[in-house]
Amino acid sequence: MVNRYHKLGTGFNPNTLDKQKERQRGLPKQVFESDELPDSSAYQDEQDDLKRRSMSIDDTPRGSWACSIFDLKNSQPDALLPHLLDRAPNEEIDRHNEDQRKANRHREVFALHPALDEDEPIERHCVPEVPKEHFGQRLLVKCLSLKFEIEIEPIFASLALYDVKEKKKISENFFFDLNSEQTKGMLKPHIQTAAISTLARSAIFSITYPSQDVFLVIKLEKVLQQGDIGECAEPYMVFKEADNTKNKEKLEKLRGQSEQFCQRLGKYRMPFAWTAIHLMNIVNSAGSLERDTELEMGLPERKGSWSERRNSSIVGRRSLERTTSGDESCSLTSFRPATLTVTNFFKQEGDRLSDEDLFKFLADMRRPSSVLRRLRPITAQLKLDISPAPDNPHYCLTPELMQVKPYPDSRVRPTREILEFPPRDVYVPNTTYRNILYVYPQSLNFANRQGSARNITVKVQFMNGEDISNALPVIFGKSSCAEYAKEAYTAVVYHNRSPDFHDEIKIKLPASLTDHHHILFTFYHVSCQQKQNTPLETPVGYTWIPMLQNGRLRTGHFCLPVSLEKPPQSYSVLSPEVPLPGMKWVDNHRGVFNCEVVTVSALHTQDQYLDKFFALVHALDEHTFPVRIGDMRIMENNLEAELKTSIAALNSTQLEPVLRFLHLLLDKLVVLVVRPPVIAGQIVNLGQASFEVMASIVNRLHKYLDTSQDQHGRNSLLSSYIHYVFRLPNMDPNSPSPGPGGLGGSVHYATMARSAVRPASLNLNRSRSLSNSNPDISGTPTSPDDEVRSIIGSKAMERSGNRMSSHTESASFLQTLTGRLPTKKLFHEELALQWVVSSGSVREGALQQAWFFFELMVKSIIQHLYFADRLESPRKNRFPERFMDDITALVSTIAGDIVTRFQKDLELVERLNMSLAFFLNDLLSVMDRGFVFTLVRTYWKQVSTKLYALQNPTLESLRLDFLRIVCSHEHYVTLNLPCSLLTPPASPSPSVSSATSQSSGFSTHVQDQKIANMFELSVPFREQHYLAGLVLAELAIILDPEAEGMFGLHKKVISVVHNLLSSHDSDPRYADPEVKARVAMLYLPLIGIVMETLPQLHDFTESHNQWSRPGGTGGEEPEVEGNSMISQTVANAIAGTSVPQMSRPSSFLLNPQATRQHGTFSAESSRSLLICLLWVLKNADEMVLQKWFTDLSVSQLNRILDMLYLCVSCFEYKAHVLFTMQGKKAFERMNSLTFKKSKDMKAKLEEAILGSIGARQEMVRRSRGQLERSPSGSAFGSQENLRWRKDMTHWRQNSEKMDKSHRSVRFRDTLPRYGRIQEPLLARTRAELEHEALIDGNLATEANIIILDTLEIIVQTVSVTESKESILGGVLKVLLHSMACNQSALYLQHCFATQRALVSKFPELLFEEETEQCADLCLRLLRSCSSSISTIRAHASASLYLLMRQNFEIGNNFARVKMQVTMSLSSLVGTSQNFNEEFLRRSLKTILTYAEEDLELRETTFPDQVQDLVFNLHMILSDTVKMKEHQEDPEMLIDLMYRIAKGYQTSPDLRLTWLQNMAGKHAERTNHAEAAQCLVHSAALVAEYLSMLEDRKYLPVGCVTFQNISSNVLEESAVSDDVVSPDEEGICSGKYFTEAGLVGLLEQGAASFSMAGMYEAVNEVYKVLIPIHEANRDAKKLATIHGKLQEAFSKIVHQSTGWERMFGTYFRVGIYGSKFGDLDEQEFVYKEPAITKLAEISHRLEGFYGERFGEEQVEVIKDSNPVDKCKLDPNKAFIQITYVEPYFDTYEMKDRITYFDKNYNLRRFVYCTPFTLDGRAHGDLHEQYKRKTILTTSHAFPYIKTRINIIHKEEIISMPIEVAIEDMQKKTQELAFATHQDPSDAKMLQMVLQGSVGTTVNQGPLEVAQVFLSEIPSDPKLYRHHNKLRLCFKDFTKRCEDALRKNKSLIGPDQKEYQRELERNYHRLKESLQPLINRKIPQLYKPVLQVNSHRDSFSRMSLRKLEM
Repeated sequence: MVNRYHKLGTGFNPNTLDKQKERQRGLPKQVFESDELPDSSAYQDEQDDLKRRSMSIDDTPRGSWACSIFDLKNSQPDALLPHLLDRAPNEEIDRHNEDQRKANRHREVFALHPALDEDEPIERHCVPEVPKEHFGQRLLVKCLSLKFEIEIEPIFASLALYDVKEKKKISENFFFDLNSEQTKGMLKPHIQTAAISTLARSAIFSITYPSQDVFLVIKLEKVLQQGDIGECAEPYMVFKEADNTKNKEKLEKLRGQSEQFCQRLGKYRMPFAWTAIHLMNIVNSAGSLERDTELEMGLPERKGSWSERRNSSIVGRRSLERTTSGDESCSLTSFRPATLTVTNFFKQEGDRLSDEDLFKFLADMRRPSSVLRRLRPITAQLKLDISPAPDNPHYCLTPELMQVKPYPDSRVRPTREILEFPPRDVYVPNTTYRNILYVYPQSLNFANRQGSARNITVKVQFMNGEDISNALPVIFGKSSCAEYAKEAYTAVVYHNRSPDFHDEIKIKLPASLTDHHHILFTFYHVSCQQKQNTPLETPVGYTWIPMLQNGRLRTGHFCLPVSLEKPPQSYSVLSPEVPLPGMKWVDNHRGVFNCEVVTVSALHTQDQYLDKFFALVHALDEHTFPVRIGDMRIMENNLEAELKTSIAALNSTQLEPVLRFLHLLLDKLVVLVVRPPVIAGQIVNLGQASFEVMASIVNRLHKYLDTSQDQHGRNSLLSSYIHYVFRLPNMDPNSPSPGPGGLGGSVHYATMARSAVRPASLNLNRSRSLSNSNPDISGTPTSPDDEVRSIIGSKAMERSGNRMSSHTESASFLQTLTGRLPTKKLFHEELALQWVVSSGSVREGALQQAWFFFELMVKSIIQHLYFADRLESPRKNRFPERFMDDITALVSTIAGDIVTRFQKDLELVERLNMSLAFFLNDLLSVMDRGFVFTLVRTYWKQVSTKLYALQNPTLESLRLDFLRIVCSHEHYVTLNLPCSLLTPPASPSPSVSSATSQSSGFSTHVQDQKIANMFELSVPFREQHYLAGLVLAELAIILDPEAEGMFGLHKKVISVVHNLLSSHDSDPRYADPEVKARVAMLYLPLIGIVMETLPQLHDFTESHNQWSRPGGTGGEEPEVEGNSMISQTVANAIAGTSVPQMSRPSSFLLNPQATRQHGTFSAESSRSLLICLLWVLKNADEMVLQKWFTDLSVSQLNRILDMLYLCVSCFEYKAHVLFTMQGKKAFERMNSLTFKKSKDMKAKLEEAILGSIGARQEMVRRSRGQLERSPSGSAFGSQENLRWRKDMTHWRQNSEKMDKSHRSVRFRDTLPRYGRIQEPLLARTRAELEHEALIDGNLATEANIIILDTLEIIVQTVSVTESKESILGGVLKVLLHSMACNQSALYLQHCFATQRALVSKFPELLFEEETEQCADLCLRLLRSCSSSISTIRAHASASLYLLMRQNFEIGNNFARVKMQVTMSLSSLVGTSQNFNEEFLRRSLKTILTYAEEDLELRETTFPDQVQDLVFNLHMILSDTVKMKEHQEDPEMLIDLMYRIAKGYQTSPDLRLTWLQNMAGKHAERTNHAEAAQCLVHSAALVAEYLSMLEDRKYLPVGCVTFQNISSNVLEESAVSDDVVSPDEEGICSGKYFTEAGLVGLLEQGAASFSMAGMYEAVNEVYKVLIPIHEANRDAKKLATIHGKLQEAFSKIVHQSTGWERMFGTYFRVGIYGSKFGDLDEQEFVYKEPAITKLAEISHRLEGFYGERFGEEQVEVIKDSNPVDKCKLDPNKAFIQITYVEPYFDTYEMKDRITYFDKNYNLRRFVYCTPFTLDGRAHGDLHEQYKRKTILTTSHAFPYIKTRINIIHKEEIISMPIEVAIEDMQKKTQELAFATHQDPSDAKMLQMVLQGSVGTTVNQGPLEVAQVFLSEIPSDPKLYRHHNKLRLCFKDFTKRCEDALRKNKSLIGPDQKEYQRELERNYHRLKESLQPLINRKIPQLYKPVLQVNSHRDSFSRMSLRKLEM
């Protein structure tokens, strides 16, 4: 039966991975800026050029205006947009924009969205395979040639397969001969003409169970001659072909003898030789060896070889279309064809002919020391080709000699198919007629027979009577003979009275056998020698086998007695074992002849139970009583009991025969159910018995054949029975079923053309039901049923031609024939009844295989409707009440089973659930829809009730599967009545006949009913659109955040919806937009559901480096909504059933800023859900949407906007740059998927691991709750949301991306394939990547345009209602966000058009309310103005110009836009790496051009203002160009930014922007201290202006408050004359000029200080913050702050020494040379990272400037002496670098106690230069001077930049004695430090000691003392120094002593000697110093005078006063 639209159901959704490609053809390529790589080489040259130019920061204070204007005037504008300046009414503009958007849109969203990665969709029912003949793996063997050393007589060969392990022959024989015509001529008298079928030389063998034990055995026979086999074989072994001339005479003689024997004994054969080939060796070596292989076979000394030549021409690759099996290691389907040459044959031993002997030989052959090797072989050459058989070989004959198509020409030599005898059972139903008997004579024992009987042959005949003429010609001929013969002879073993035989006689059995059919064996003695009057053959015995015994075919082993004389009359009905009177028997009637008979038959079951059952049924049919079965005669009266027992006994049958006769058996059972037989006048009801047996048979099949099941657990044999074979037995007499009338039997067919293609007729028997639902909404010319009839009519003849017999019968005819009335029962009704009443094990059995009975029922219903001509009748009247009730009861109980048993036997319940769903799906096509819906509801109710009691995801999942299958109906849309309006119908879902639903058409417009009903799962909606309602309710229930444990089902439920929409999308029936709008109406509530789940969706915005998700509403409180989107009662009370209500919070109580709660969805699920949402928005009727939006509250509309915002991020295009770059870069810009995928993978894993494990999930959920993002409403929360932070740290994200992409590759190997990335990334071809980029680009564009359409509808809603303006901000937010994402040029054009329209409709929106948005808009527009794509630039500049114009028109001034644009540009150039000023310059020019052409405003000040602005922007641009030059020179870059920021001293917003930019740059280079300073400066700036604006006690007063953090901050104070007052329009309007902004800056600053390790400063920052939080009573923030403070202070404690915190190293850098431009002769202090060596900075600067000016041009001055510019080479650049240390005066040291104090707020630095008066740097002690240079910088370090100008220099010169004092003080300090160090460090101590007391130290302490202390100085000015030095030495010796003592306590015994040495040295030193130390200068020790004496300047250090 054919469902016309079956392929349009969701099960055949074309949006699958493989099919999507062709549906994506012809897509336009979308242009994305991110994909346009600039031409990097040209770009680079330009950069280098710039670098080499002058380094002057600028020539005039802020770049020359004149030059700037000149640049601008000369640049080219982009094309202007036509009509931009015309004033058109808004409606017209909107209409124009809409037309533009609607043009050239892609019709199907889902064709662009990567298909969901699912296994086979659950709703897809595979069409079962056509029942066909079974084949194993097929092997083609061609026999090419057979040559012996001598050629004297014909040789006959046969091939067969043997399995050594199973000890079984596994194929019939293939007989062939390769004799030449001449040789054949020797047999002329004995051969009639040879039939072509006997000339075959190639054969196809089938092997179902290939194994290593299979051998191909070749046996040779020759014509019988005198002498035993050995003698006859001798010449073959002796003669060599080479010696033929020598032995010519002998050969002639031999040939003569042969000719005589041929003449005389031509019809007898004798065994001759044999050999065997180990099949797997061939197959395996053929698979692996390329060269000729030598497979050794034969004798060790004479190496016989099987040479094999490659034969590539016949490489047949066979796909396993036929059912094959067998272990894979032995696959015969794909080896390379091999040609073998067999060279050795073994002579056949006369006493070893039996199969047992053969198996011994074969087993022996596999051993290395084979006995056979010792035998002398017969050398010959047999060539064979072995290859896999082709799929459809030509000229092929079946084992019955039927021709298999294709068979083009009957005269061609055929290939024979050889019948297989599988060693183990093969379970396949018979599908072809086969009826063959094989007879194997095995042995004869005539030892005890008198008389001469030695050369014995057996003649075998198949008789149908006892006369000689009754021999039938049914014995198949062997080779080169007639096709059939009447007799066959066995081969003769010479002179053997008890011979063995090895012959196989193949007989074609007649279809109907009688008791007279028998096999007759006649034994002959053949006389080989020609003697006088001895006949050629003498009969020596007879025996026979009757074919039937009690009506059953006799087969098996027989041991028969042999009679000496001809059997008497009518012997054939008796068995020879019966002692007939007066007969003579050999050996006293003992069995002397062994023989085996085997049958391969599709007629004879060979199973007693089946035989009995069929016989009884046949007897009933024929009405022939009594019946003989076996030994019993069954009379009519006990037939009923026998029948019942025989039915029950079917359970005992063997599985194999049941399967072979499966079709017939099931057919007979069906007949018994439908037509209860009339026995002895009584109707006997066998329905129940038959039903039970059916159930048990079906279950047996399932149990034993579990491998042949499809994904729904349907056994393929059974499903193909239903699909192709099952026919209702009783049709109406006038039934249109064609074909010959056959009685009550089954429909059988047999096709000889066994192609893989289905015979045409079988297409009809599709099991899927015939549909008569409304097939095509737009109306079709004929009803589907007419069409079906025409199909069926046209196919009729074909079917009968294909032997699909079916039957016509008239009641009277039947009655007369069978004597029973055709009691009318309908199979489906009976089946339903039996099933409903069944119980116990029967019911269980039926449940196990419910699918089978359901499908049978459906097939029966359809056939009944068709044959009874009921397809036209209204559905309500098609079936009796009774049947409907049975079905209802059945569905209800099965639903009950599902609900009660799903926890115990889930596997069964899953199958049952699917079967039920498929059943209902099928019923939708034939029964009343309303009725089927009540069935669905019955199921639903039961599941819901259970779910209410027990929240179980497994049950929910079952229900989802059920729903998905039911909804896969091809008329799903029509079933939902998309055209009707929501007026509550009477029945829950009435059946609408096709006619009415068609007339309703799609024409009716939606009336103004309560529109909300269409968007909610309201009762009217659910009743009207029943199935869609269920789907959406399911979605709502599972996605409900409150739903326990449903997390794991998200993906599943979303994919149900995704799949439905995707299939509607591609369905040609709904291609028309109006129709699609109707379909979309079925899904309107989806919008509400997505709104509800919004907080749980995966947040795609987080990965976006712009700012955080928009808050819901601005500042308004959300209104409390009464009606939630999904009315609760509805969610559970499924269309009218009431279930206790689960309460659920009203939807929009959720605070719009609510943070995410509960487990979020995976990215993949969220994407699928959002694409569904977009589909609905795209296809829904705009009027309907608009009406609904009108009814929504502001908070709900905001929720919708949030949803759209998320969609923008979700479908953002990720740049696809093909692998033009290498390595890391390529990975960084890797395609859109990588990054997304790795996240999804994680989510997938999570979903998989967490599944629905309650507690575990709860935990995950909670932990997620703690990671809440800050409310998106506030601009600052955690650092995460900081704009610059995210914006500036591209590098960090890239590196993460890099890891991610690697990780995703790794995941990929372990996970199920997901989406489009299946192979490792880099292995993908360029074309694939390009295709993917194309699709992604189109999807991104389409998705965004849909979002834009929706925004337009929302805006119209606002225009129409003239209220709810408050949501326009949200609209703008979404628009801006979409501009910020990576968009195609096409989308941006539409987007800018919409934005222009929006601004023109609501100008005050931007300029008064959403000022923040205005700033963003300016930034976005400017960014687009600098785009490399001209269309984007053109639209962006147009938008920007109109923005200014509108701002001007509101208030004759556009300060706001001016301000914002300037700020935006600053932030743009400050942050953007790949910013191109050339493009921006063009856009600026375009704006100027608009201003010049704007006639309307020509008279106003507007054009001048525009010009001013543009020039100012151009100015900034020029600075930026400079910044670009210095991109590589971080110091210069920061200086430049610093200077730009300084230029904005008067406009706080811009200064703030640039401080932010600097902070970003510093953070990038990990200068955290500097970044912190920038932030503190920003905060101070904000504080200044805030304190002007509002007077709040707790806020900082201005900069002064920040003094403690840094002394530099004061420069932010707003005290100069030109300060702007913050109240002015457009000033201080940024988001930072608020209290929250200030807090944010400070928090960031504290974080940066903390990263820099400056914890003390953290404390200072918090001192400013704490009062603010205290004033706001924000305990949470205070707790956090104090926590952080505690961390900071504890870090200070742990790192007190300062070694752990290295703050920086300082260098003085002097820059000389005109090359440096305005840096010439500047000196700076550079702050470098801690522990930077002089060499490092020197290398860095030298390298950097070397690259800039050329290496030979740069020179580093190595000393630190003052530089004389005149002496330097003017053409070179000189750099002087000196290490400097912070310098503190003594008084400062009081305050700078800790390590931090000494490294913070540094303005003075010192470095020392040694010199002597005569110019050398170093001299003797008494002439060594030292110069200390103290530098003062303009600001204190750390500052907002890392190099600061030196503004002051002073020098102090120390005399030699002062130098000595400093040295001694230093030494003493070192000693003290080493002594008191804790923990002690012996090495350090010894080092210091060695340097102090070691004797050899030159310029050591002793020498110093001797130089300076030996005599009192002559100059009294030096007295003080002399004394100070003396005291130093005193201290020094004391310290040495301490150190020695300490060292003694530290050393081990091994250092005792060393210690003594040190001590000796010390004493020596002490003694030498003693006199020097003790000499005091008397003048210094006079008594103290009166106080009034004046002080000498030298004495200021002394305690005593000095009198002169």
